[in-house]
Amino acid sequence: MRRKLAVVLSVAAALALAGCSQSSDANKETAATIPAKDQQSPDLFKVNFDTSKGPVVVEIHRDWAPNGVDHFYTLVKTGFFDQVRIYRVVRDFVAQFGIAADPKTNALWANGNIPDDPVRQSNVRGTLTYAATGMPNSRSTQLFFNLRNNFMLDSRGFAPIGKVVSGMDAVDSFYNSYGDMPPNGMGPDPSMIGEQGNSYLDNHFPRLDYIKKATVQ
Repeated sequence: MRRKLAVVLSVAAALALAGCSQSSDANKETAATIPAKDQQSPDLFKVNFDTSKGPVVVEIHRDWAPNGVDHFYTLVKTGFFDQVRIYRVVRDFVAQFGIAADPKTNALWANGNIPDDPVRQSNVRGTLTYAATGMPNSRSTQLFFNLRNNFMLDSRGFAPIGKVVSGMDAVDSFYNSYGDMPPNGMGPDPSMIGEQGNSYLDNHFPRLDYIKKATVQ
């Protein structure tokens, strides 16, 4: 069964990201690895993304979006982003990631939506921001790097949580030739990533860049 997970609005239209729900048995198998609640993050910290194109360091500001930052901090500390593919790279727009390598893990976290934060910073080039479905309180695990100044996202509720302070050249070089996701392009189908994890991407989109490991500095 497929369902909508997250969306980032393009200049032309809203692009829906699909995912899939998993069985309750699968949830029980990995429930012990998921914290009962998000950890409160430091007020200011850095996260190092060891990517296939080199290190990317993002400075995270809790006062920009406390609900989003606490959730992001918890995701990083639990290893959620390790081996995650940067599956949607739209030239001169965004580079998006955040569907877990393991479908069981993804099914658990994708249902753990967090409350919205007011937009306190603009979606300028290099900022890191959650994707969302367009409905209230729909952020979960997917985020994107802004590859340009996407000011139109500010008024649509997309609240940045931090900004790249080192490695923007690596972000700019993430593989983008697969194109956008369906129906706007021939790139990876988010619902299939949700169902099959990295096996789907390795078989059909082997050139995608990825996060080897994300760590709090």
